[in-house]
Amino acid sequence: MGGGHAAAHGTTRGHTVQEVFGAVSLGSLYLIFALGMSVVWGSVGILNFAHGAIFMFSAFLCSQLLQAFAAPFLLVALVGIIFGAVMSVLVQVLVFQQIVARSTSERSADIRILIGGIGAGIIPLAIAQHVTKNQPFGLQESSFRTTIWEVFGLRMSNVQVATIVVAVVVATASGLWLARSRGGLALRAIGVDPEVASMMGVDRSRLAIGTMAFAGGLAGLAGVLLTFQLGALTPHSGDALLVKAFACVILGGVGSTLGVVVGCFTLAAAETVVLTQTSGQWVEAVAFGLIFAILVIRPVGLFGRQEVRRV
Repeated sequence: MGGGHAAAHGTTRGHTVQEVFGAVSLGSLYLIFALGMSVVWGSVGILNFAHGAIFMFSAFLCSQLLQAFAAPFLLVALVGIIFGAVMSVLVQVLVFQQIVARSTSERSADIRILIGGIGAGIIPLAIAQHVTKNQPFGLQESSFRTTIWEVFGLRMSNVQVATIVVAVVVATASGLWLARSRGGLALRAIGVDPEVASMMGVDRSRLAIGTMAFAGGLAGLAGVLLTFQLGALTPHSGDALLVKAFACVILGGVGSTLGVVVGCFTLAAAETVVLTQTSGQWVEAVAFGLIFAILVIRPVGLFGRQEVRRV
């Protein structure tokens, strides 16, 4: 009898550890995707609603490129980063900059940027739908293969491990750059007071393009990682992830690196609990619930420190 209880206890503990690892892996993916979105929103004041489409379309372009040759994991990831960065810069230069230049007030620019981002995101979505006939696409033609490792009873894939490592490196490097580098301090200054920052010689346009490239590159990388992890994406995969990233940023506080880290892992943990303890039907509602709760209880987020222009 005692042995049976011990075995049951060990099984339960094993399931718990596996669930924790799954939440960490999921939160890491959210972080890679949401971090760039948070930095752009908190510094240059742009809530880019094309971010989800850039995520999806980068993975889609990689899948099309793999039709020509079987590239290894690192090359596919690099290509995804480049595709994402280029698309994000194009959206900034061709859409957002034009909107700001032609707007008579900051408020009107905010609303038009929001609509412009949605419109810009529809274009790659329509292309992917047309080419794939709205069917899932993957990266199976790559020479990389997802493998499962078992360490002390914990099952993990090489993609999950890579995702966690990348998230730690990117978040740490971003936080240090924003806090200590001259460019990072200039970017933060724009987020606090763009007029004063401009008078001090900060080139907002140049920093905006660089920040958008950074955000787009991370979105492209997240698209490749999730495609390898799940096996396939659909043209609409970016829509759901965009809402979750929005929830993570709101929860942690716009522009806060620590905040977006906490927000991403909090959302991932909450979704994991809902998924494992219920039928899973309420998982998609968790993000909206967090957004609503934070907006009511603490509108600036858990780590919000200053008023940031929101759209």
